[in-house]
Amino acid sequence: MDQTTKSEVTIRALARRVRKSAARGVTLVEVLIVVAIIAMVASGVAVFALPRYKEAQIKSAETGARVIRGAIMNWQRVNNESTCPTVAQLVQEKQLDSATTTVDPWNQEYILQCTDDDVIVASGGPDKKRGTADDIRVPKGAVAAGG
Repeated sequence: MDQTTKSEVTIRALARRVRKSAARGVTLVEVLIVVAIIAMVASGVAVFALPRYKEAQIKSAETGARVIRGAIMNWQRVNNESTCPTVAQLVQEKQLDSATTTVDPWNQEYILQCTDDDVIVASGGPDKKRGTADDIRVPKGAVAAGG
């Protein structure tokens, strides 16, 4: 064989080896590295997203309590009453839209308390227990009965 033929054979053999190695796919180590990278990114997102989610739940509970409080105050004005209606009664009498969420973000009923001069709407908060530090009250600082 002359010199040109030997180099052509070597190049063909090398090309065959490259094609075989490319066709065999990825190794388990490569897959594990990719999975580890994805897990690190996901945990980083969770570290930043979870506190924001909890803050959003609290704001949602406050907004829901304000909406219900407004509906109660309007119901009292229309009916010339100082008693508290139920949430179902507010929906039935169209003081609350039927699409309005009538439970807090933790799927607990709001606590309604009416006095002669004020309406208090409260939620047990994230721990779902009444009378604890994380309770949500509208108006703020009010103390709901039934703690």
